[in-house]
Amino acid sequence: MKRIFRLWFATLTLLMSTLGAVAQPAKTTDAAEAARTALAATVATSRVDVRSPDLLEHIVDVFLRFFNVTSSGNTAIHYVISAVFIVGAILLRRFLTTIFFNQLKKLAAKTETTLDDKLLPALESPAATFVMVTGIFAALKVLKLSETADHSIAAGSTVAFSMVIFWGLLRAFDAIIDHAAEIAKVKQMGIAAFMPWIKKSLIAVFVVVGTLMIVQSLGYNVSTILQGLGIGGLAFALAAQDTIANLFGSLVVAIDQPFKIGETVKIGTHTGTVEDIGLRSTKIRLIDKSLVVMPNKLVSSEAIVNLSRSTQRRVEQVIGLTYDTTPDQLAVIVEDIREILLSDAEIDPTSVMVFFRDLSASSLDVWVVYASREADLKEGFALKQRMNLAIMRAVAARGLSFAYPTSVMHLDGPVAKAIAGGKG
Repeated sequence: MKRIFRLWFATLTLLMSTLGAVAQPAKTTDAAEAARTALAATVATSRVDVRSPDLLEHIVDVFLRFFNVTSSGNTAIHYVISAVFIVGAILLRRFLTTIFFNQLKKLAAKTETTLDDKLLPALESPAATFVMVTGIFAALKVLKLSETADHSIAAGSTVAFSMVIFWGLLRAFDAIIDHAAEIAKVKQMGIAAFMPWIKKSLIAVFVVVGTLMIVQSLGYNVSTILQGLGIGGLAFALAAQDTIANLFGSLVVAIDQPFKIGETVKIGTHTGTVEDIGLRSTKIRLIDKSLVVMPNKLVSSEAIVNLSRSTQRRVEQVIGLTYDTTPDQLAVIVEDIREILLSDAEIDPTSVMVFFRDLSASSLDVWVVYASREADLKEGFALKQRMNLAIMRAVAARGLSFAYPTSVMHLDGPVAKAIAGGKG
């Protein structure tokens, strides 16, 4: 109100001086100029000094009014009140860490969810720090310092409170993400493998936003800073195209979830077990135990065969018998093989197909197809071995033989006759 009154009084004085200058311009020029100068100074002072007191200043003013402190300088009572704020902050911090949060932890232990068990320890240190920061800056605001010191304290309190608040939010955010990762792991969700780098990315974004908000609270123009970063970011993007492509590749892998850690996959020409999924690359342990590090941009662009997610193990093979096998014998062995496959409990009976398919150049081919009920790779190979041995026993029991590539050469003409005459 006092500043508004001064501004109104200076304006009124200027108007009166102006009117007087119209009537007596030669005598009142100096007075009008002085009024204009006073108005400009008052306006400038109002622009710089007008600042609504914050909550901490209100608390300090209440304490000063309670002790009836009206002195413009530092007295003994000022130092006593300042010390009271410091001691009060220490005692309140002690109360929070030893009593209040301990009681909350006991209550959280009785709940079914584990989220509160993670949030309370995460928020304990930021809350204690917030109390101490409040006490320290309240003690400083009690003292009557220079204008420069007051501005420094105001800026320092803005930064300190902002950092403590964002620290608490960051720790709470971190606890929530860890809780979500545990739930995803327990429920065996595909996103569980990507939670570590999702956590890192979200925290990085959170820190950047918090930093910009702190800078904005100090009075800086964040839009100007962002414009400058935009030009620099364009140059950086041009120089880091591969890195950005890998980051987008990891994002595609996280969204599609074609595989997770521990699964066996075939990507391009590489077949192995996924050991790690990172922001830039995916690590695959091959069958020969060598490690392949594939950039995520390549992973996202290649066809991915997830062998661990097969619902069945399908076997297709051709059994070749010699040409001295009679049609009746061939019909019987086909039925024998079909009965062998249908009698095994681990084979899906709807998948069994056994037919005499081809008259090849050196064999009579019997086409055999079947699928296991389970998708386990080792059990699939064991089943195939068991069926192959059973088929070999059935062929031997019928007195038949497996064919192998052979060729018969028929000689005719003078060369053949000469060879035949030599043998005779």
